[in-house]
Amino acid sequence: MQNYLSGLTEEIKTRAKDIRLIITDVDGVLTDGGIIYDDNRLESKKFNVKDGLIVSHLRKNGIMVGAITGRKSKVVEDRCEELNFDFHYHGIKDKGRKLNEILETLELDLSNVAYLGDDLIDLPILTQVGLSVCPADALPYIKDRVHLVSSLEGGRGVFREVGDMVLISKGLLEEIIEKLANQNNE
Repeated sequence: MQNYLSGLTEEIKTRAKDIRLIITDVDGVLTDGGIIYDDNRLESKKFNVKDGLIVSHLRKNGIMVGAITGRKSKVVEDRCEELNFDFHYHGIKDKGRKLNEILETLELDLSNVAYLGDDLIDLPILTQVGLSVCPADALPYIKDRVHLVSSLEGGRGVFREVGDMVLISKGLLEEIIEKLANQNNE
């Protein structure tokens, strides 16, 4: 697990302990950023199942999960619904304003938010939140402005890596692992 979570420094652990909400961009974070259209203009995207698996464990432990994406896509809406995200907003061009609305509704501070993004549209959030993360394949000027550059590229489990880091920082991941590992022994 050491290479996988190589970015889990003491500073990141400290930031992650306060996280109560993880928000992610979609294209370039939950996916590799590619969009496939078939001859009927039906859209396809490839998601990493490992990202989805951690969502229920985060939510069971009081950490909300959401998405703010600049594109409108039925495929993305379906994936967010399937994973039971607490909220997901699509076609949002001013992500900073949307974040402020969300925080006001949930009565959270910026320090309680982790945000995962990979491009210019994400900068208004990445530069404000308690823990900002981008994929390893984000552009250099995005990497320069986040707290953590993931060890993984977009679509390869970036959300999972951050979810695991938050759970570890709160002392919860080991308990989840042990409970599942011993499930048949009870």
